[in-house]
Amino acid sequence: MAKTFDFLINIGIDSSKLRFRQHESDEMAHYASDCWDVEILGSYGWVECVGIAHRGCYDLQAHENATGKTLRARREFAQPKIVEIDGWTTDGATAGPAFRALAGAVKNAVEQLPSSCQFPTQITLDNGESVTVNLEHVKRVQRTETISGEWYIPHVVEPAFGIDRIIWHLLDHAYHESSKGADEYVTLKLSESVAPVDYCVFPLFEKDGMGKLAREIHKTLCSKSAIVSIYDASGSIGRRYARADEIGVPICITVDHQSLQDNTVTLRDRDSGQQSRVLISEL
Repeated sequence: MAKTFDFLINIGIDSSKLRFRQHESDEMAHYASDCWDVEILGSYGWVECVGIAHRGCYDLQAHENATGKTLRARREFAQPKIVEIDGWTTDGATAGPAFRALAGAVKNAVEQLPSSCQFPTQITLDNGESVTVNLEHVKRVQRTETISGEWYIPHVVEPAFGIDRIIWHLLDHAYHESSKGADEYVTLKLSESVAPVDYCVFPLFEKDGMGKLAREIHKTLCSKSAIVSIYDASGSIGRRYARADEIGVPICITVDHQSLQDNTVTLRDRDSGQQSRVLISEL
């Protein structure tokens, strides 16, 4: 669950609007031994966005019971174990004809009986069927064994992500409104890991070589793997910043007169609005 929490934080979900909720026993699915929901608080309240169900060995156990086939995995012990076995098993010569298709299940059940068990005895199999086991169906097992490992039914933890709900909350948490004078100003503060556009490249003016240099920078960025850049030269620089903020672009790069002299550009951070001067070669 910690990895689920980290994933949601890394893509931009507000950690103060994120919680885990354990299911009550009367709301869990029949196959689950435990279940947790990841709920995210948005404009419509707390909404389940991830379900994590501990299914135990329900699925494979059900297949074993229905087919009679073993669906188990094996793990080896770091050090072999010496165990004293004192119990019962079935006698194949008599139990096989007596129980037929249930012989395997009866054998497993008999081997779980205590050594003090008296026969005949009534046992209930995993499929719910009840059978009577007589003394002639069993034989005593007494021996010492060195066991190097064990067979087990794997358990399953099933995470289910509601990707549409997560995306909606990403947008909900990222959306911010503010005022600039009489105008409403919208900023989409998307995490850099999910922002669809990484950079916007602006020439201060499309003249004196600024437009040409800006297009070269834009072309270089677009040639990089997994980088998306937009070139925008329309309108005032303020309006271009506003358009970039509205679609969640983390960084804007502006080419101006100084860029032509010292090969530097201005980087503007979307969230803080702070600007810094960097060499083009360091982009």
